[in-house]
Amino acid sequence: MTEHAHVNLESFVAEFEEKETGGRKPSGVPHLLLLLTPFVWSLFQLWVTSPVPYALGVGVFNDTAVRSLHLAFGIFIAFLGFPALKNSPRDRIPFHDWIFALAAAFCAAYLFIFRQELSARPGIPTSEDIITACAGTLLLLEATRRVMGLPMTIVACLFLAYVFLGPYAPDLLAHRGASISRAASQFWLTQEGVFGVPLGVSSSFVFLFVLFGALLEKAGAGDYLTSLSFALLGRFRGGPAKAAVLASGLHGLISGSSIANVLTCGPITIMLMKKAGFSAEKAGAVEVAAGSNGQIMPPVMGAAAFLMVEYINMPYSQLIKHALVPALLTYGSLLLIVHLEACKLGLRAQPVKSSLKNRVMGWLMGLSGLIAVMGLLHWLTAWIPALFGEYAKFVFGALLLAGYAGMVLLSTKYPIAQTKPGDDIMRLPPFRFIFFSGMYYLLPICILVWCLMTLEMSPGLSAFYACLSMAFIMLSQRPLAALLRKQPAWPEFRHSLALLAGSMVKGGKNMVGIAMATASAGIVVGAVSLTGVGQVLAALVETLSMGYLPLVLVMTALLAIILGMGLPTTANYIIVSTLLAPVIYNLSAAHGLALPLLAVHLFCLYFGVMADATPPVALAAFAASGISGGNPFLTGVQGFYYELRTAILPFVFLYNPEILLLNIQGGLHLAWVLFTAVLACACFAFATQAYMLTKARLWEIVFLLAAAVLLFRPDILHDRLYPPFALFPPDKVNECVASLGPGENMRLYLETDFGNGRVVDQVLVLPFTGTTAEERLESAGLVLGREGGNLVVEDVLVDSRTERLGVNMDDPTKVLGIEMPAERPDKNLFAAPGLLVLGIVLASQLRRRRRESA
Repeated sequence: MTEHAHVNLESFVAEFEEKETGGRKPSGVPHLLLLLTPFVWSLFQLWVTSPVPYALGVGVFNDTAVRSLHLAFGIFIAFLGFPALKNSPRDRIPFHDWIFALAAAFCAAYLFIFRQELSARPGIPTSEDIITACAGTLLLLEATRRVMGLPMTIVACLFLAYVFLGPYAPDLLAHRGASISRAASQFWLTQEGVFGVPLGVSSSFVFLFVLFGALLEKAGAGDYLTSLSFALLGRFRGGPAKAAVLASGLHGLISGSSIANVLTCGPITIMLMKKAGFSAEKAGAVEVAAGSNGQIMPPVMGAAAFLMVEYINMPYSQLIKHALVPALLTYGSLLLIVHLEACKLGLRAQPVKSSLKNRVMGWLMGLSGLIAVMGLLHWLTAWIPALFGEYAKFVFGALLLAGYAGMVLLSTKYPIAQTKPGDDIMRLPPFRFIFFSGMYYLLPICILVWCLMTLEMSPGLSAFYACLSMAFIMLSQRPLAALLRKQPAWPEFRHSLALLAGSMVKGGKNMVGIAMATASAGIVVGAVSLTGVGQVLAALVETLSMGYLPLVLVMTALLAIILGMGLPTTANYIIVSTLLAPVIYNLSAAHGLALPLLAVHLFCLYFGVMADATPPVALAAFAASGISGGNPFLTGVQGFYYELRTAILPFVFLYNPEILLLNIQGGLHLAWVLFTAVLACACFAFATQAYMLTKARLWEIVFLLAAAVLLFRPDILHDRLYPPFALFPPDKVNECVASLGPGENMRLYLETDFGNGRVVDQVLVLPFTGTTAEERLESAGLVLGREGGNLVVEDVLVDSRTERLGVNMDDPTKVLGIEMPAERPDKNLFAAPGLLVLGIVLASQLRRRRRESA
């Protein structure tokens, strides 16, 4: 690393740390308060999430109280720890910041302090309520400016202004406005604004996951995962780049921040990539692409995933199951991309001492051991509760303690190896040495996944048990290892206690930004619900897109990327999903396409993540270039080029939700979906890198892109040759509606007369409940009748699905028929042309490679 690059890295890290924690470092009592407050905040969040208060019947807080105190802690730290201006003092806390901090904390805790009085007069705020709400909102905006910068503050202010200036807005955006009293109730005194779903998710789920990441990082799990990645992939062709991808993916298990991933893994991976032959810009870009995608890697996925759970009303265990395949595809594609880059550079794999037979046997034995352990765990989970009944939890605890003690004992027999900048990967110990040296770090991660996926606990409770197990490991691993080595344990215990306290403080400080972002985003959500701008925006977007859904998707992607240039991913996702996710979902239904709500929200999240790697404001690229010494803009451009695979996937799984493991019918179907998805990603990587077995020609690039499309979307040919629906006449509507099975939708073909000669045909996709045709139609909001020999819409129920899709009684609507699924061959057969095209390119590449080798 050059001296200039080293200075850039240090300055960027210092700037990043100041942005994350405020950078204010007073001495004396203020210093202790800045340490004690986040520490107490962490204890409070652990307490309210744990089952202990409910078991004891003491210290139970309801959701409103938790949100109120959560924001009070966060905003108090924001004013004390984050200076107002660049030239504000860092070594002391000015008097006015003390006043702001206390006033803001009081306003935030107002809902908790006066909870009984507020519950006695809902919707009737007093003058004190209004003053507190107005002061709290202004102080929140100032705290957000200090912590998150101007972009988030400006967005919140624009929506706040729109609430009051609605009568003066253009006709399309105009609304009747709101009084100060109404706005105060909406934004501060109810759960429809600042204290709404975003802040509720921050206080219920996100905090403990952030704390879990801080515990793992302080314990040394980050270094362990990086070393593990290098030991596994470092000796292969382009090994440092592949290890960077794997390390960032593993760090995604414990961190939801792109920049944090880059700064954690980058100092090692980027330097080793440069040493292997990658340019500074490409080395940085690989880390940018890998680090950014850490936010879409289950089981943590960043704070936005927990918000998604609330918005789409889906268990978190289901969400991470559906999001796993796209995340693995993005990382698998990036591994292939860096392999192709290594091939183009002529890099070679490092020689290994063991024979191919021994390596294969080692892998088979390791895989067999993993399967055996998983089988044993499954057996224990099934039989221990049956054998021991209510004492099963004590048996599980004893087994976990015994397993942990065995892991610590095993770790003392292997050297603790950590990869550092400048290390020679050839000198790393074998993979098993590094794996056994810290395998107990994987235990809390396994507990987290087990609680989420197998026991199906809530995300908050799962994270609580993961934090509890990680805290126990932090306190015990060093003393226990010292005892096993026959060394003094007390000094190690004191050191471990200090590490645990530091982790609690770090977890609290890391949450300040998320708390401010989610609270300010609540202003946007409150403004949307108060003004009804969502419906206006839907009409505006439909007008601009001319009802063309792909254009709406492109507009959504661009909005997410533009907002992401100044907003964190969490706030970006809240705003985009609040404004445009309903538009995409309803517009698709109005045009006869039933898009899964999960796919729509993941679409918004993916492009929020893309913003971190998109120039000109690509913060992850600036972090990577500070390490590599490369040009930040060129690093961002190259990183965006690598990230194209991530940008394509959301468009794919919107139209092909099988990639999200939706509508999967059996193991063979799942295997085929995964096989074609992997091949499609590989084709796209080959095409964008213009390299497969050798340099690709133009026609081969075109063929590879065509193969990727045909493998990802076999329904394109399928639907062209075999229409998915058959149209039945109006007389068959009741019969067809009654024959629909569970999970199917009604697809009514309507003709609406809007007057002035404007007649529009549309297919309405409507879910239903009930058994008879009348019950099902009414559940969707429709009442049909006869008029002049035609089947017409007699009535549309208020606030029904049909009304939200734009059908109303002011415009005469006639039913032209109903669409029912048609009999046709399996769409997966139509992936065959994609395989054929890929085979043609592969044959051409093989022939040319033989000639080049000769």
